[in-house]
Amino acid sequence: MNLTRSPNVMKDAGSIIGYHAHVYFDPDTEAAAAALRDALEKRFDVTLGRWHHKPVGPHTAWMYQVAFGIEQFPVVVPFLALNHGPLSILIHPMSGDAVADHFDHALWLGTPLALDAGPLRKAQ
Repeated sequence: MNLTRSPNVMKDAGSIIGYHAHVYFDPDTEAAAAALRDALEKRFDVTLGRWHHKPVGPHTAWMYQVAFGIEQFPVVVPFLALNHGPLSILIHPMSGDAVADHFDHALWLGTPLALDAGPLRKAQ
């Protein structure tokens, strides 16, 4: 869903200050989410967010957040690509435009899930 993109305007990647990966789970995949979380914590310089067992912000499914710096992207994202198993993961930059970051600049591993832009628009 393109909410903000203009096809004739190129954005500068220098505006990216880091990345978030949102790991989605449900009762059937929570153990897989926990195993992935443990592996991320042991292997990489990441900041792990709280477990959310309810929708929060634009996220319409249970999830936890993994925050990481630009320098970690080339190792964290391939690890997630190879190890996400049954989990859906949204990866997005932090460029200062939360709506665009979640909707236009995002990468998905696994099945993309619905997001709700409303909370992000209210916060801007």
